[in-house]
Amino acid sequence: MLKFALTLVLVCLSIQAQAGSSLRFATSANNPPFEYLNDRDLLVGFDIDLANALCQRLKMACLFTNNTFDRLLPSLKYHHDDAIISGMDITDERMNDVDFTQPYLGNSSLMAVPKGRFWQLAQLKGKRVGVRNLSTQQAYLRDRWPEIIAVTYDSYQNALLDISKRRLDGILGDTMVIRCMLKAHPQLVTVGGTLSDSRYFDNGMGIAVRKGDDDLRKALNQALQSLTDDGTVRRLALHWFDPAHES
Repeated sequence: MLKFALTLVLVCLSIQAQAGSSLRFATSANNPPFEYLNDRDLLVGFDIDLANALCQRLKMACLFTNNTFDRLLPSLKYHHDDAIISGMDITDERMNDVDFTQPYLGNSSLMAVPKGRFWQLAQLKGKRVGVRNLSTQQAYLRDRWPEIIAVTYDSYQNALLDISKRRLDGILGDTMVIRCMLKAHPQLVTVGGTLSDSRYFDNGMGIAVRKGDDDLRKALNQALQSLTDDGTVRRLALHWFDPAHES
């Protein structure tokens, strides 16, 4: 009886500690409209609002760490963070290293090029196309278009600088990211249409957690489902994305 009572007390203390604890999200704040630093150096974007909504449902404090995209998985692996929310596509390759929540948003990719230079993807063979390092777009070009030279960047801002100086011929990124880019840089247009491929994009975006962290994954899934059911996810998408191009 004493042993049972002691166990019950420990369980209750554990639940109370979790309710008052924090959830550390890793992100890469150079990926508008998903996550970026605004003109006041505040972290904003769709993923940030979604993460904060999840923390509210879980009654936990939200903490964010900003890193380059290629360092997000190592940061999670070595327990610097609890989860990754950074427009990350769910892929079989990544699932070798992490577990994902259910998808919270569909995804595809677009190629942006300077106006008047290219009219089809095949014209980019032998040309230089910018991608984020360790992104699904990098893997897609490597496997599907090996004739295109993939140039990796830690931020799209550097890729935009290079394309403006004609050191780069195109930029391949998530559809919503490229559409946001086109609004700010009208000298760019898309070529080749929306790119979909189940190995890289069509599984949607998810929140990554460490392998075997089933309690956190299940808690996030329950909160995500709740936010989907009550329309919160849709409202955030309408706020941050062009409603005519929801994915």
